[in-house]
Amino acid sequence: MTDGLVVVTGASGFIGAALAARLRAQARPMIGTVREVRAGMPVDLQPVGDLALADDDALDDLVSGAFAIVHLAGRAHVVDEGAADVELAYEVANATVTARLAHAAARAGVRRFVLASSVKAAAESSLPGRPLAPGDPPRPQDAYGRSKLAAERALFDAAAGTPMAAAALRLPLVYGRHARGNFARLLAAVRARKPLPLASIRNRRSLLYLGNLLDAIEAMLDVPHMPPGVHYVADAESVSTPDLVRAIAAAWRVKPRLSALPVPLLRAAGLAFGRGAAVARLAGSLEVDTTSFREGTGWTPRWPLDAALAEIAAGRDPQGARARSL
Repeated sequence: MTDGLVVVTGASGFIGAALAARLRAQARPMIGTVREVRAGMPVDLQPVGDLALADDDALDDLVSGAFAIVHLAGRAHVVDEGAADVELAYEVANATVTARLAHAAARAGVRRFVLASSVKAAAESSLPGRPLAPGDPPRPQDAYGRSKLAAERALFDAAAGTPMAAAALRLPLVYGRHARGNFARLLAAVRARKPLPLASIRNRRSLLYLGNLLDAIEAMLDVPHMPPGVHYVADAESVSTPDLVRAIAAAWRVKPRLSALPVPLLRAAGLAFGRGAAVARLAGSLEVDTTSFREGTGWTPRWPLDAALAEIAAGRDPQGARARSL
């Protein structure tokens, strides 16, 4: 375990708060950045406002003396996705901030920079039996995905020719007790025993439990030689949408109300009600190949889906470190 200072951006977010709690519990030197400090927040959180507005001196001060940066801050949603400047909003928050922070880190002699990227930097779907691999040509389909791909490239450009090891972790859907978005909506629907016409779907999707992600980031901090470049991180097993519904129902001890609507009709209904993208995610496959990350770090996901969902149902957060020797 390294005892060097770790700077975690976005330390009040879903992933950042959990990572900060783990580092804090291990007594690692840590600074977490937040937009503003609120009552009751730990004293090791530093208010920096909007990183996009920070000047170079402020960024230099932030990373001074750090061993590693774990960059989690960014923009995942724009209030009005149809706005004319949506591409620019994502570009500034995700790519421009990453570039400036990475250059500051390189100037300061930071040894490791870990960027939380997204599978959407590569694609929205994968072919059956052909998980996305780091070497595949990226084909992002929306402004968010394009901004995350640009952030990866900006990071690698900043690290080129310097001693700083730079890695981008492309993450699929990350789930946990405080997760929002699609997982939270599906969880709420299953717990409320709402009828879900998803039983005909035959897909495979990679997911990532928060506890497995924390272990993965910890491995990047501790491995003697951090593997640079792009890596995918995911749970050990991918899952179909109907099986995910059944697993959620089992964890909360409710009966799933799954019915079978042919997938073409399901997609047509989604388009008719303005939910085409959401239905596409539920019905399509999106698997990733984690080989490069596992081989580069020795990491293995210790939480299978049923155990992870049981922890969430019990109201527990995954703060404990995994047992290992590197």
